[in-house]
Formats: sequence, C-alpha cells, structure tokens
Amino acid sequence: MTTPANTLYYGDNLNILRDYVATESVDLIYLDPPFNSNRSYNVLFKDERGKESQAQIEAFDDTWHWNDETETRYRELVTDIGGDVGAMISALRGVIGTNQMMAYLVMMAIRLVELHRVLKSTGSLYLHCDPTASHYLKIVLDTIFGAENFRGDITWKRYSAHNDAKNTFAAITDTILFYIKTDKAPFNVVRTGYDEAYIEKFFRNVDESGRRYRVNNLASPNPRPNLTYSYKGYPPPPNGWRIVREKMEQLDREGRLYFPKNPNGRICLKYYLEDLKGVVVNNLWDDIPALSGAHAERLGYPTQKPLALLERIIQASSNKGDVVLDPFCGCGTAVAAAEKLGRRWIGIDITHLSIALQKYRMQQMFPNIAFNIVGEPEDVGAARQLALDDRYQFQWWALSLVRAKPLGGEAGSKSGKKGADKGIDGVINFIDDSSAKSKRVLVQVKSGHVSSATIRDLVGTVTRENAAMGVLVTLEPATRDMKTEAAGAGIYRSPGWGQDFPRIQILTIEELLERTNAGTNAGTPVRMPPPFGTFKQAQPTRRTADDAVQPGLGFGLDDPSNDG
Repeated sequence: MTTPANTLYYGDNLNILRDYVATESVDLIYLDPPFNSNRSYNVLFKDERGKESQAQIEAFDDTWHWNDETETRYRELVTDIGGDVGAMISALRGVIGTNQMMAYLVMMAIRLVELHRVLKSTGSLYLHCDPTASHYLKIVLDTIFGAENFRGDITWKRYSAHNDAKNTFAAITDTILFYIKTDKAPFNVVRTGYDEAYIEKFFRNVDESGRRYRVNNLASPNPRPNLTYSYKGYPPPPNGWRIVREKMEQLDREGRLYFPKNPNGRICLKYYLEDLKGVVVNNLWDDIPALSGAHAERLGYPTQKPLALLERIIQASSNKGDVVLDPFCGCGTAVAAAEKLGRRWIGIDITHLSIALQKYRMQQMFPNIAFNIVGEPEDVGAARQLALDDRYQFQWWALSLVRAKPLGGEAGSKSGKKGADKGIDGVINFIDDSSAKSKRVLVQVKSGHVSSATIRDLVGTVTRENAAMGVLVTLEPATRDMKTEAAGAGIYRSPGWGQDFPRIQILTIEELLERTNAGTNAGTPVRMPPPFGTFKQAQPTRRTADDAVQPGLGFGLDDPSNDG
C-alpha cells in the first residue's frame, strides 16, 4: 500500500489510517484532538451510568463517551495489541474508572498506536493538548513511543492575560508533547529575531551605509604575550588580543573593526545585525499569540491555530518534500503550513464541514493548487447513502457545494443538533451597495420529499428574515409545480450590479455534482452578486523557502553577549 500525499480524507481517522496510510510513510505528525477543558473538569470523572452525569455531560459534544465502540477499542488494546500498551490502558481504567476521561484516553490510545505505525523511523510527533489530560496522554505516549523518545513538552502561551480566574489561576497556556520514533529523527534548530526594544538598546550604532551594529571587546581575558601587538597605532590591551594579527587584518579588510577616535582607545569587533543567525527558540513559545477576530488569517473556526505555530513545528522536525499528517485537521492550518513550506501533506477529519472549509481555504491560499479528496460523494447514489447515514453530514456537505456557511450547528463540533434552524440551514453573505451592509441568501437543504409547499415555506422564511434571496438544495428532482412556484416569487434587483437575479432558486444535488465533476466549482453556483465567502476568506499565500529563521517573527540574529 502506498500513501498518496496532498490528500484530504473524510471519515474516522482510525479507519482512514488503517485503510489508506502505509506503514512508515509519514515524516511528521501534528494532532490537536478535540478536547474542551473550559467546562467543568469534574464532569469527565462522573460515571456515565448516573442520571446526574448524563445531564452534565450533555454539553461535551466534542469528547468521546464510553459506549459499545469504546468498549470494543478497549478490548482490542488489552487483548489484540496487549503487551505494555494493554497493561497500561487496563491500569488506567482501574485508577480512573469508566467515564468520559477514560473513554477519551482509550480512543486516543488506539489512534496513537496507528500513528506510531505509519510514522517513519526518522519521524516525529507533536500532540497539542491542555492541562486537563496532558499528564494522562504523556503516560500513553511514553508506553507507545517509549519514554526515551520523549523530547520535551512545549508550553504555548496563547494569551498574555485572561480574565477567567475564579478558584484558580487564569489559564493562558496549552501543552504540546513532542516525541520521536527513534533517535534517527532530524531536528532543525529554529531561530527568531530579537524584539525592537532589544535592538534599540544593543544595536544603537549605524554605519555610513545604514547598517546597525554593536561592538564587542577583542581583548583577551588571560595574558597572551604572543598576541600583544599594536595595530594601526592603537596600543594592545594589557593581556593582549584574542586574535592573531592576520585575523585582525582580515577583519579590517572586511570592515568589521571599530576604531575609536581616541588614539589610546580600544579597537573592537563589529557585530552587524543583518549577519547574525537569530535567537534559538526554547520550549516556552510566548511570541505567537492565539488568533483573535482582528487577525487577517482568522477564518471563524473555533479551534483554529495560528499558521506561525504550525510553521515552527514543521520547520523544526521535517524537511522539504517530507510528508506531514494531521489526523484531526479541523480547518486545515497544519496542511496549509505544510503546503506553504514545500512539504507534502495528508489531512483527515470526521466532518464534511471541515473538509469543505479546508478545500476552499487551500484553493484561496494557493491558487491552482492540485490535491485529492477521498470520502466525498461523487454521484447521487453516494449522496443518498450519506443522507441515510447522517443527515447533518449530508447537510454540511450539500452546503459546501454552494459555498454556504452552515447555521444551526457549530463548526468545531461533531453534531449539528444545537439549536433550531428556523427553516435556515445555511447562509451566503454579500455586499451590494454603497451602504456596505451585508445582505443574505438563505439556503435550505432537503434530502427527502419536496413539493411546491417546500418552496412556499422558503419564500415565507426569506420574507420573515428580510433576506435578499433563497436557495433550495434538494436531493430529489424538482417538480414542475416547484419551478412554477419559484418563478412566481419574483426577482432580486441588484443596485450595485444593475442585474436581476431570481429571488428563489432550486439547485439539485445531481446538477451540483455534475458541476463539481466537470471542474467548474471555483465559485458558488447560486445566481447572485459576488459573495464574500463561507467563513472569512483565506488570503493568498506565497510558498516560502525553508530556512533556519522563522519568517515574520523577527530579524534573525544570534545573541553575541558571550563575546564580552
């Protein structure tokens, strides 16, 4: 089995890893599994059989429950895989109990076993987590990867301050656990630049060409009689110089010597800011803030990580052309960073919403990019099966075909069951006049029976919500009466574009699939003024060369303080 890179997979990552990803085919794994400790920590340790527990755990849509699937995976770990892994997971269940936390650890452990399998002997893994489960996950990783292959935990300081302190200290950090498969794994030292205050303090000198520099002593700390010589009339230091005359002459020719105005002063060495390598990044990452609404790269996905965070990880533990895997890829920051840095990539997610968001993000960031998608319906039969299996996944997938933002669910959760949709499944926004106010196209998705009454209901929803237009996306063909009812709803007159658009439009899944399969799905098929995106638009991005200094975070220099 070979692993095709530059591919997005829809589905459970455990099945995808087993069915599609070959043994020792991946160079770097980054995973940020869904886990939310911002709610009650103690809920995770309630026995799932209790009524109180069920009521409290209801909020945890992004974590796993102990159910038949969890029990099956637990027994697989204990009996089929066995060994240290089986003993470890059995011992944890004895200590923690049968609850949400243990279910989470079981489902993570079975996946980490597979991730260890697909990782090359030269590969590395970074697991992004929070303090609620990091200590348990480290035990799991120590067992699967070997404690000797633990390379450290990185503390990412997401916020400089946070007003969530009630009965403990405010939480402003995440943990990233770093493991390698063997000691053959490469590591590229990543550097960043100093901040402006440091530069202004220590690189105050500017030469005639405008280059900043600082000066350092060339005097020897110990007596060096053989290096006690005068140079260009300047006397030697009491202990002599640190360098021989030939080296002094070379530095002079290169313009790297500072000569004081006082003839009795001391010759010094110039350190130019532009020539120095940079500050080595340590395991406290406090220079990459979490994304806020003001950040240009913010897409509106609730768990989105900064591109710079993933670039740092990818630069440190992979090289150009390597394969990067993210099995919980969400909105696709890891695969976007991999593409930007010239790596190949594999992304897996269990929601069609995430796959759609990643697809459009990559197309927007890297125009003309080519990649594969596995698991999306390619014909009406597959679409009908998806609707039977999970109508929410069908709804999200159908909305992606018209580039509509889903409503009635949360982008980062597995379930779309939160809140009533009021007859609205999705929305497409656009700006059509000088007022710059957002106008809306409301989208309704139907996988079952439709009739002219469906269109009348959509007209009523558009009117009630004061929207510009409405779109019905239907799995079943539209009847003649439906088309007549839609035509009777009139037109939307665009003041900005001076065009008329049907106020109510009907698009069938068959039509949308034909458009997708023909490669003409660059924009929304809805007849409307130009929209401004599903979530916030990703910005076009230039692919960068791989180098030792992380781009955009500083000037790139070494600290010469050890030179005196």
